Amino acid sequence: MIKAFSYLRVSGKGQVLGDGFPRQREAIDAYAKSSGIVVEEEFVDEGVSGTTELSDRDALARLLDRIESNGVRTVLVERSDRLARDLLVGEVILGQFRDLGVSVIEAASGNVLTADNADPTKVLIRQILGAVAEFDRRVTVAKLRAARLRKKARTGRCEGRRPYGVEAGEAEVVGKIKALRRKPTKGKRLSYDEIASQLNSEGIPTRNGGPWRASTIGQILGR
Repeated sequence: MIKAFSYLRVSGKGQVLGDGFPRQREAIDAYAKSSGIVVEEEFVDEGVSGTTELSDRDALARLLDRIESNGVRTVLVERSDRLARDLLVGEVILGQFRDLGVSVIEAASGNVLTADNADPTKVLIRQILGAVAEFDRRVTVAKLRAARLRKKARTGRCEGRRPYGVEAGEAEVVGKIKALRRKPTKGKRLSYDEIASQLNSEGIPTRNGGPWRASTIGQILGR
């Protein structure tokens, strides 16, 4: 048996007590029985316009949330206009189900509304929506890149942590590290480990409060 959820909707508050819900429920139940489907849960939006987007449909939002944490991958509606009367809104909502790998079936006709071979007009809308989303993504990437370039031109850096030595009190520590690293006239140059030990013994703090390490000394001197 295939497990499914059902979705029912009426547009006006005055229709809540009318025959809209019984009619939808009857069509869904009849299709489910003839197709070996068990409807596990029903989701009902009362008095919600068919042109209303997903964000304003509490029951539809709950349905999508349940699907994300449940093994059900089939949703039954009486007709496609119960999902949405507006073609564009309908394709946006069906796109949400496609992304989750869910089949939405129209009980009145048995059509799989999420199928890729749907009405050519719907396919065209889906392609347009995809093109718009890709355009928006590219515009966002371009704007972020431009912002990084502006910041780099202004500060010399555009991302990542600020290098040690640019914040208050750090320049003096960098000067001390360089002095410790200089090769004396007689004797041997201090290693990175020895410089770190010297700073730790003097109680000089790092930026994050941890101990000095040879790798940190190397990074500072490497710049």
